[in-house]
Amino acid sequence: MKTVLITGAGGGIGSAVTERFAAAGYEVYAGYCKSKEKTEELCRKTGAVPLKIDVRDGDSVREAFRVIGETSGGVDVLVNNAGVASQRVFQDITDAEWDETFAVNVRGAFLVTRAAVPYMISRKCGRIINVSSVWGMVGGSCEVHYSASKAALIGMTKALAKELGPSGITVNCVCPGVIDTKMIAALTEEDRAALAAETPLCRLGTPDDAAGAIQFLASDDAKFITGGVIAADGGFAL
Repeated sequence: MKTVLITGAGGGIGSAVTERFAAAGYEVYAGYCKSKEKTEELCRKTGAVPLKIDVRDGDSVREAFRVIGETSGGVDVLVNNAGVASQRVFQDITDAEWDETFAVNVRGAFLVTRAAVPYMISRKCGRIINVSSVWGMVGGSCEVHYSASKAALIGMTKALAKELGPSGITVNCVCPGVIDTKMIAALTEEDRAALAAETPLCRLGTPDDAAGAIQFLASDDAKFITGGVIAADGGFAL
């Protein structure tokens, strides 16, 4: 049985990814930081294992992988999904907001990936899937800090794909578009309609739309795809 760790499993996309991998027969570790109750409920439904992990903190990451190592040896698939976002006019972004955005979205992916890689290298096989954003590809007004962090994740994906390729490990990135999750819950119906209208497929995305792309990249059908940046955005970035 293959093992997968999904960070940010309690969120909209994370929950959909957890459900898909559990249904496919993976041993699933559902990583969470603050959404304990929601993640535990998800795990009761899917059979996944809840795992406390603060991706910003090296000690927390090491402890999580100690638990995984003792139980499963390591992870065959890593989904770096944990992320934070906020909307702010550029000059109103505080030092703390900038640092927190990069701590979760970039440092978190770095720390978790670094902990996961030794097991993959030892087996000459592995799948790493980073969850970026369409804003990491094209930039988003009033989301400079978020856009910059997600663009950094794309750069990390491409560089790491080159480095880990000889070890049989693929590294890819999914860039969801406007997905109907709590991240856009504050938008008005007018704003949501406008975003749907800007999307060539004429609708907002669902968490499962993004989860499907993530699951594909973990599958054998994607074994010759690495360094890829896949926009699961309904054509929004075109």
